[in-house]
Amino acid sequence: MSRARALQAYILVRLLLAPLMLWTIVTLVFLLLRATPGDPVDAILGPKAPASVKMAMREQLGLNFPLWKQYLNYLGGLFHLDLGNSLTSQGQSVWKIISEYFPATAELAIYSLAIALLLGIGVGILSASRPGTALDAGGRLFGIITYAIPLFWLGMLLQLVFSVQLGWFPLGTRYPVTLSPPEGPSGLYTLDSLFSGNGQQLLISLHYLALPAFSLALVLSGIFERIVRVNLKQTLQADYVEAARARGIPERKILINHALKNALIPVITVLGLTLASLLGGAILTEVTFSWPGLGNRLYEAIALRDYPTVQGIVIFFAVIVVLASIGIDILNAYIDPRIRY
Repeated sequence: MSRARALQAYILVRLLLAPLMLWTIVTLVFLLLRATPGDPVDAILGPKAPASVKMAMREQLGLNFPLWKQYLNYLGGLFHLDLGNSLTSQGQSVWKIISEYFPATAELAIYSLAIALLLGIGVGILSASRPGTALDAGGRLFGIITYAIPLFWLGMLLQLVFSVQLGWFPLGTRYPVTLSPPEGPSGLYTLDSLFSGNGQQLLISLHYLALPAFSLALVLSGIFERIVRVNLKQTLQADYVEAARARGIPERKILINHALKNALIPVITVLGLTLASLLGGAILTEVTFSWPGLGNRLYEAIALRDYPTVQGIVIFFAVIVVLASIGIDILNAYIDPRIRY
């Protein structure tokens, strides 16, 4: 089988498996929510509400049906792209909640990933290009610490130092409550303020975004640093690199034109896996910094036992991760001719 045929078959299998993966996630989330202690009716009405009122609420929300019927009703709604309505937000559509809160999460994720890539790749290159030196040891230490450090603890530490002690950055939120935030179609404050030409709003948005984005990026950067350092060290010892050195090519040119390109290929593969960590880390970061994103809204929905909101947000995140993983696998297969499927 030719490489093109094999790649097409691989893509087809991945696309066919994607619905199965999503169905598994949907089922697990549905069952786990109902297996954990707590009652959404008590969360809405309070534990001291009359039993008759609670019963009427259960019938209204469809929680009086057997579990299998609730599951089938929910699957039927998903087939029509209906995620249901929130139990605690005055019946607001889950799609409306996602469209309202996701831009904040997307903005935080984009900037965090950009900073993590620059920081992780930069430290990895410095470490691998200076083997056996203090830079090499420092790079290894950086990768270990950032990979192991708890994200919520790092966020609180940065808040204590840079917000409370030094007063350089705000403690949390996305924009000052006393000012009107940027308005635009994207919902990304930095992008909308840039398109509108409002430099003051852009600076304010970046000021509030800097600390939570750097907190999340610092943890993710350790993943990229370890991958770049290991692969770049192996690449610098390859035969074609030694041949380039024998021809008198400068070391900097060898690093940039020969070794670095091959060493960065695994980074593309890891981007798909990192996306899941990024969304999970965004939840902790948003809660720590009171960032009004979809992760923070998910945390609130879990605390309030809001089944449709939790299920809808988790499925939305799962679709993003699955599609991104498939796309990155395809991109990586085209970039790296050594891959065979």
